[in-house]
Amino acid sequence: MPMPVQNFAPGFRLRLPLPFRTLVFAPLLLFPAYAANQGVIEPGAKLELLAEIFGFTEGPAADAEGNVFFTDQPYNRIYRWSVADQLTVFHDNAGRANGLYFGKDGNLYACADLNNELWRIDPSGKITVLVKEYEGKRLNGPNDLWIDPKGGIYFTDPFYRRDYWTHTAMPQDGQHVYYLSPDHKKLTRVATDLEQPNGIIGTPDGKRLYVADIRAGRTYVYDILPDGALSHKRLFASLGSDGMTMDEQENIYLTGKGVTVFNVRGEQIDHIEVPERWTANVTFGGKDRRWLFITASDSLYRIRIRVRGAH
Repeated sequence: MPMPVQNFAPGFRLRLPLPFRTLVFAPLLLFPAYAANQGVIEPGAKLELLAEIFGFTEGPAADAEGNVFFTDQPYNRIYRWSVADQLTVFHDNAGRANGLYFGKDGNLYACADLNNELWRIDPSGKITVLVKEYEGKRLNGPNDLWIDPKGGIYFTDPFYRRDYWTHTAMPQDGQHVYYLSPDHKKLTRVATDLEQPNGIIGTPDGKRLYVADIRAGRTYVYDILPDGALSHKRLFASLGSDGMTMDEQENIYLTGKGVTVFNVRGEQIDHIEVPERWTANVTFGGKDRRWLFITASDSLYRIRIRVRGAH
């Protein structure tokens, strides 16, 4: 069951013992919207700080109701920010999870970095390991994922050496993108020419896949073939990304230094400044899917967007 986190009066800041810092539940209005009468941000909307009690936030994903789940990788937890603006702990043994994504089956899928695995987590918190190796060797460390309309899973597998691993060498022969078939029985490499793939998202119709090569500072788009293979790789934007999401107009939101938004032609149309050293990931949540939730360093933010999220 979720572990409740106590609510406090608006503006109240609680000093917590380490490793926790400060908890803020009443949103703090921090920055004016970028280009308020243009771009994707709702006119007059401001960036809101929701909470800053974490070690390093990552992997936000929204369930069918619009509740947003995200990870705190250093402290091995998955949190849930509800549509009622309540924070709870969903899982406190989360496999050092990074990227998250909800399937149509209502299960939460996670890139579990602790043992280089891909997980399925049911609503009760029960874990099933779906993938842990490729051709007899452990994965480098699944990082981010997207589930296509058929239930197949694309995920990136870069190598970021962790201090909690016993191995120091990269297990695979490179940093690649993989596809797990809808029946979860066949794992295939689908992109092998990237330096360090990280953020990933696909279109709702399952026809195109966007992959960020964070080391190369580029984001590419591929066509998806009927069998899940990728073709026709082309440059989408000269910017890498840690995580990414998409709205219903197929604008792409890239992260790193704040959030930078590109239209379907790869033209920058907006930028959201975030007052943290690093913006890791983004997703749309809330009942109407028009809140953009942002995980950035030790904090969780959100801002109101003119259009709904695509997924």
